Amino acid sequence: MAQNSAELHRNTQLAIVSTQWNPTIVDALVDAAYATCRDRGVDEENIDHFVVPGAFEIPTLLTHLLEGDDYDGVIALGAVIKGDTAHFEYVAGECARGLAAASRESGVPVGFGVLATYSLEQALERAGPNAENKGHEAANAVLDMVELIADLDA
Repeated sequence: MAQNSAELHRNTQLAIVSTQWNPTIVDALVDAAYATCRDRGVDEENIDHFVVPGAFEIPTLLTHLLEGDDYDGVIALGAVIKGDTAHFEYVAGECARGLAAASRESGVPVGFGVLATYSLEQALERAGPNAENKGHEAANAVLDMVELIADLDA
């Protein structure tokens, strides 16, 4: 390993992109992502947080952010909850495709913490105050990838 993870993450530059919709759930995801980053040594001053209207808009902002070399990773957070129409499938699917494409094209890790659930109860479970909160998982995935890429580049 080129440098230890605490040293690496102290200088890691991250962006969190979250949505306005479902604020109770999304705020819990954001809080968990910040907590994970702090626990792994990321200086909170090195984290920029952006809020977009909804999950469909996350890939657009993320693509814009990744055009520069400002970020070592991005954490995408949101919650799309199924309603009575097909809207859920389109929004969640296009968000996932857009995030994957932005990550592939830029080479910058993207943590996928956008919930796509069938009910509010499922979303609340995945945003709960425990280690299974998807904000924790998305942040850990990004930081793991930042470490792996740093090792490969060393």
